[in-house]
Amino acid sequence: MAVVNNLNGYHEPTIEELEKELPVVLDGQVPLGDLLSRVVQAIYAELSELVETLPNMSDGARKRTLADWVVTTKKQVVKLYAITKWARDAETVQKCMNITAFLMNQNQQFEDVMRGLTYAKDSLDPARLRNHDLLTSLDVLTTGTYQRLPSGIKKSIVPIAPLTDADIVRTLGDMENAIRYRLRMTEIIPVEMSQHRIANGRVHFTVPKLFETAICLRGAEKNDGWFFVSVKFLITVGGDLTGVQEFPSEPTGVLRRHIADEADLRMACYLPFPDKPEFAPNPEDPPRPQLPEGAADAPLVRLFNFLQMMSMSYQLEILCHQAQRMRSLGWADFLKVEMRDGRKTLAVSYWMRPPQPTISGLPPNRVKPPPHGGTLTISIVEDIDKKAARSPMARMLAELQRSSKLGDMRPSDEVENLQFDVKWEPMKGVLAANIDAEEAISAVQELVVESDNIDFESMLRKVIEVHTKAILKFYQVQLQRGPIRVFSPEGKVVLISERSYHSLRVHLCADEIAIVSIDTRAGRLNLRDTGDLAAAGRGPRFSAISDKLNEAPSMLFDALIRLRYNTITDIVEQKANYLGFQVFRHRNFAKEELQKLGPAARGMMYIQLANFPTHYLVLVLTDEEFRYALISTKMLSDTMFGNMIMEDIGWLEVRRIRGDRNAGTVMDEVVVSSLSLDARVGQKRKRDGIPPDLRRSEDSFNLETQVLRELYAYCCARVAYTRVERQFKLRGIPYAHVNPTITLPQISELGHIQSSLARSVPALCVQSSDILSGAPAAEAAMPNIRVIPLNWWSDKKAQVVTCVKLKYVQQPVGKRAAAGVSSKNIIRPSKRIIYDAAEAVVSFLSEEVDTCVDEFLEEWARVSKMVVIAREVARMAKEKKWRDVRLLSFDLQTVEFAYASDYTVLITCTDQLSPTGGSFELRFSRCTPSPTLLQPSSLAPPQHFFPSHQLRTNPHEQAEPYLRHVLRHGPLASSLGRLVELLRNTLPIAVELENMRASSHDAKQSPGHGRGRSHTAIKGASEPSIATYVKGLGWWRVLYGDLRHALDFRLMTGKRIAILDASHSPFGTSSSTSSSSLSSPELLSLLPIPDFKILVNDAIKSVRMKDEHARVARIDVGVVCDSAVVSVMARALHERVLKKLREVIPR
Repeated sequence: MAVVNNLNGYHEPTIEELEKELPVVLDGQVPLGDLLSRVVQAIYAELSELVETLPNMSDGARKRTLADWVVTTKKQVVKLYAITKWARDAETVQKCMNITAFLMNQNQQFEDVMRGLTYAKDSLDPARLRNHDLLTSLDVLTTGTYQRLPSGIKKSIVPIAPLTDADIVRTLGDMENAIRYRLRMTEIIPVEMSQHRIANGRVHFTVPKLFETAICLRGAEKNDGWFFVSVKFLITVGGDLTGVQEFPSEPTGVLRRHIADEADLRMACYLPFPDKPEFAPNPEDPPRPQLPEGAADAPLVRLFNFLQMMSMSYQLEILCHQAQRMRSLGWADFLKVEMRDGRKTLAVSYWMRPPQPTISGLPPNRVKPPPHGGTLTISIVEDIDKKAARSPMARMLAELQRSSKLGDMRPSDEVENLQFDVKWEPMKGVLAANIDAEEAISAVQELVVESDNIDFESMLRKVIEVHTKAILKFYQVQLQRGPIRVFSPEGKVVLISERSYHSLRVHLCADEIAIVSIDTRAGRLNLRDTGDLAAAGRGPRFSAISDKLNEAPSMLFDALIRLRYNTITDIVEQKANYLGFQVFRHRNFAKEELQKLGPAARGMMYIQLANFPTHYLVLVLTDEEFRYALISTKMLSDTMFGNMIMEDIGWLEVRRIRGDRNAGTVMDEVVVSSLSLDARVGQKRKRDGIPPDLRRSEDSFNLETQVLRELYAYCCARVAYTRVERQFKLRGIPYAHVNPTITLPQISELGHIQSSLARSVPALCVQSSDILSGAPAAEAAMPNIRVIPLNWWSDKKAQVVTCVKLKYVQQPVGKRAAAGVSSKNIIRPSKRIIYDAAEAVVSFLSEEVDTCVDEFLEEWARVSKMVVIAREVARMAKEKKWRDVRLLSFDLQTVEFAYASDYTVLITCTDQLSPTGGSFELRFSRCTPSPTLLQPSSLAPPQHFFPSHQLRTNPHEQAEPYLRHVLRHGPLASSLGRLVELLRNTLPIAVELENMRASSHDAKQSPGHGRGRSHTAIKGASEPSIATYVKGLGWWRVLYGDLRHALDFRLMTGKRIAILDASHSPFGTSSSTSSSSLSSPELLSLLPIPDFKILVNDAIKSVRMKDEHARVARIDVGVVCDSAVVSVMARALHERVLKKLREVIPR
């Protein structure tokens, strides 16, 4: 390849080398990576913005926003995808562009060569040799040197002698004299330029607030005119000083040359051309004008007119520049700047509005908003009334000058009295406000362009400030005279002006204030919040309202009304949430149901009562105040969406609830009306006698947290009382409300269930004869019984306490009573009962409000029975002379007493409201014996020595299922007496049978050494086992080991006890079976004890040998004895039966 490329000594470049020679053109090229990054970042930013704004939108707006975003983003992604496809050919396109640029450069070079050749041809054509200088040639030929030089060479080479200082001073002095003569004798000086001075060979004219200029004469001849030297505009730029350097007071550069040329041209307008001009006149120039006949040239007048226009135009350009500067600083979309009439008029329109797009199918707005807010026009105009432009003295001086210098002639030019004309034209219907334009314009006072402080922004802001104030004043009047007199009271809508900033201070409610202002830049209505709830979360709401208002400013009153209700709702919701209440803004009520709250209702807040979910405290928002209602609801199960209805409505008076004690009882102020009976639902009941100063103030939406808490607590109390009263009504129990100042007894156990609002809530009082009708021991209660709901003021479950005062005091005794004592004479035997022994007051605490009456009656039945039992036990020792019967324990729930010696029974009762009348439970035990009670008259059996496991048992425990029923028959006092008597009479039987069982048990453990065995027992013989059990009330049975023979012990009247062969019935003939019968059914029946009569006779003899006065009588099937000898008789007969059975029973 190298050989081929270098043939004939010529190097042929490669493709890569040629491409490097191409110029790189990047014009219009964008890196694909930058484009991708920009699009992705834009999509991410929009998504982040949606995340922040979507939660505050409604569901429909959220869906619409998402759909619009998806469509827009999809378009961008599709475009990006297409660009990515095109980018595959980016390298080829780039190479083509580089080749194109190379060819264009080559073409440009060809064109430059052609132009160079053409220029050379055109420039060489006129090149000619000058004519021969014969004179110079002769001089050089004859003299050998130049005799004469051209004047141009002399001037350029030979220096001119400089003037001395004296010559300069003399020349300037002569020029000043000429100027002074000209000005005093012939020149017409405008009165406005009368202030002048002559110095340094020139005259300086000063026109206040316009300019200061210096001119000089061209010479001392009559036809020598004036020429311009300098000018200084007497202006000061105010406001933003950014553009000061662009408008210097002394023009320089092109502007100065333009002013100088134009000023010289105007002053030399009527001067004749010189006789020998330096340059040949241009035939294309227009001819110089000639002075009219009878007119004298007035160049200074023309100079004044020109510089006056230049100064004012200069100021107007500064104002325009300042207006454009404002546009670049954020006013571009809202400010329109125009220069009209040859840049003599500056028109600035503010509050520009973009044109509204017309959507087909929708009707156009009835009122089309103006395209802008107003226009500020600044024009340079000539004062038509010239006499008014000058003072009388100035007019007189001008006339004297004219007559003295010109005589009968007139000046060629007249002075133009120019001035700024500033006009402000506010548009009609801006922000839907029909302001008085004349009044607004007069309020601006005078708009003047001040040359010593040129500030367009201050002028525009002054106009906008007046316009803003007029619009806000219109809004103030509109709000105060609106259809709803919400903002009519004084101080509700206040126009505030602070440092040229105007705003409307609208008092919504309580401490909540909305500020309505107008953006001076954009002319948009702004709504912001300054209350306690002014937080970032409420910003989007106010922004959305502001956007809607700017679309339809006429809806300001309606928007503020809605904002007022929303703010009140937010306050209530915030305070309810702070208190932990369940609050709802809407419930599923039909429109007809909501009308039951009255026609004045504008909104509702529903606070659900935690303990009573079907009841709500409703805060009804009206135009002037809150109205409070307690409603009970019911859900309709047959509706698709679970619609609710209002069953009852109770209207509440906060002032009475909060403690206006002189106003009467709160219950009289609460109107609880049935919806089907009262046609005035939703209307307040008129109350006479309320002083005007106690009525609600105009703004009663300042709902304190404590007030809301008390209202909620009162509603809970109201519902609790209603449910208690309903129970009384269902049972036909009359009740009455008592003074709420009568509080609960001062019991520490109830200290946690007190409330400061309890004084405002009355208690219920019922008569004991009504509520305890048919209940046991109803006579034990005093006539008045108070029922008081509790815990309705807290988040705990509501309770009801029922206070009953007993007719007599029964002191609790025993360990159980001592364990429940919480303070002096106060015991709490259970969670639901508190007893004040000093006052004899029993407080029954019910956990369920709906069943408090049933719970009270159940607890009362239990407590009253325990009280009766304790009272009767205390009487038995005296009335029946049972000295060993004594009360051991009494705590309103249980009674424990000793019925004989150390034998005790514990009585409790359950299910007192059951149809069967409830039941009793008996628990038998032993207590420590009292030595003083062990007297011969005691029914207690003699002390025995038992093993440790049998030491302290009560044998009556087995008979408890039969004994418990004794207390259910007949009056409790008499039933208790029968029970105690039965226990005392059966105690010897039970004790002896227990001894038999214990002896048999010991005999099995150690054969031949069992306690209680006869001394005649054969040592080492097998002792038959026995079993004792209860057959019925007062009926025990001893079943021997073969399970075929048994003894029955039956209690009879007169404290007699019958010991019988169990195979015989005392109520009829026995059907004994043959001992030889071994069939299976016969094995289950009892057999007669062999030789039972003989055994009975032997036992009776043995008993009478020990006590000849023993009351014992034999019968056919056994023996009857007194309870005093039953132990001896039973033991004797038992030993003989055992002995006999060992003989007959095969081993």
